[in-house]
Amino acid sequence: MNSGIGNLALSLGMLAVFALGAGGIWLIAKKRDVKRGVLMLVAGAVILGNVLIWTVPVG
Repeated sequence: MNSGIGNLALSLGMLAVFALGAGGIWLIAKKRDVKRGVLMLVAGAVILGNVLIWTVPVG
């Protein structure tokens, strides 16, 4: 995935990981909505896994 749109998708994915991680930690730390905070962290982990899968060189 060396195309411009592919690199953009990976970059947006990483931005989403950082945003979900920060938001999830903030929700958990402030005890506002722990359930949604944990779900945000899980969603960030899934997106991170997808980004890692797409960036691993094949062969």
